[in-house]
This record gives sequence, structure tokens and C-alpha cells, in this order.
Amino acid sequence: MTQEWTLFISTFTTLLAIINPLEALPIFLLLLEGKNLAEHRKVAAQSSLYATLLLLFFLFFGSLILRLFGVPLSMVRIVGGIILTKIGFELFSGSSGSGSVVPEGGAGKDANIAFVPLALPIMCGPGAIATVLGMTAQVQRWEFGSFAPIVAAVLATMFVTYLCLAYAGKLVDRLGPMGIDAITRIVGFFVSAMGVGLIFNGVIEGLQNHGLNMLH
Repeated sequence: MTQEWTLFISTFTTLLAIINPLEALPIFLLLLEGKNLAEHRKVAAQSSLYATLLLLFFLFFGSLILRLFGVPLSMVRIVGGIILTKIGFELFSGSSGSGSVVPEGGAGKDANIAFVPLALPIMCGPGAIATVLGMTAQVQRWEFGSFAPIVAAVLATMFVTYLCLAYAGKLVDRLGPMGIDAITRIVGFFVSAMGVGLIFNGVIEGLQNHGLNMLH
């Protein structure tokens, strides 16, 4: 398997696990309570588009800012891993505070719920941003083509997220609250494992760089 495919698959699986569209289904249905299927799909498309643009913004401009300030990529991995590990523990223990992003009294008539809270922070939260920035540590050259696997992974993740939201009613009926809770806890376990992996790789890379500097 080539490096590009490895980067794509690792970014796609991590992002999908972090965003976890199934966990967002109850919130999505609550915000759109009383709306028809066409409205559901419209909001699902809008929120997925907003989240895609936000992630791409952080991918290019976040990476550029880190490089300008000379932040080592090993440090990006460590910080991203810490955030992922924390989110994974919250998902696994069932203490995720996603419900707190729902506005009190429901969504107002003019409220753009597709952007807040669906796109930000449910889809494009700290974990997703940390994942995107952490994956840039795998990029060897500062060229647009080098970021293509990450961009493709973001697009694929948001497409899957759109499908889950567009068919939220059917998915909730089939899985039920217990099924969604079980899947969320399983996802949380793997997210924690991914976070620990990022921390471990970041520490090893940092120690290697420090050791090479000391030798010289």
C-alpha cells in the first residue's frame, strides 16, 4: 500500500470515528423536530458543506500558521493525541456533552442550525481539527498534491456524514438508543487508541529529533 493510500485511510477512519455521525443523530432530529424529509436533507447537505469548508480551512491555514511559528510537527501529534484520547474516554464512558450544544427552547425560525451547532462544533470540533492538523505531520512536502489524500479523506468523511443525517430517522428507528449508545462506546475505545498512538509517535519523533540535535 502506498503512502498516499495509507494517509487517506488513516485520516478517513480517524475523522469518521471522531465526528461519529450516529451520535449526532438524536441532536439532529431534535433540532429539526416537525420538519419534513426535504428539510432534513437540505440541512444535512448545508451542515456537511459548512463542516467541509471549515476542516479544509484549518487544514491549509492551520498548517501554515504552525509552520510560520516553527511549531514542530511532533508537538502537533502529541497535542492532537491528547485531545483525541480525552474525547475517546468521554465517548466510551457516555459522558460526552454533545447535548449541551442544543439551544434552549429548540431552534429558532431564523437560526442557522446547519452552521451552529451542527457544523460547528458537532462535526468540526476540537477532535476533528486536531486530527486534520495531526495528519499534516505525515506530509513530507509543502505542496497541494501532498495534501490530496487528506482532502479526499475529508470529502469522503463528510459524504458519509451527510448520508447518516439525511436518513437519520430510519437509522434511529433501526438502531434504537441502545444500538447508538453501544456503537458510540465502541468508537470511543478506538478513538482513545488512535489518540494514544499519536502521542506515542509524537514523543518518539520528538526524542529522536532532540537526540540528533544533541549529537551535533
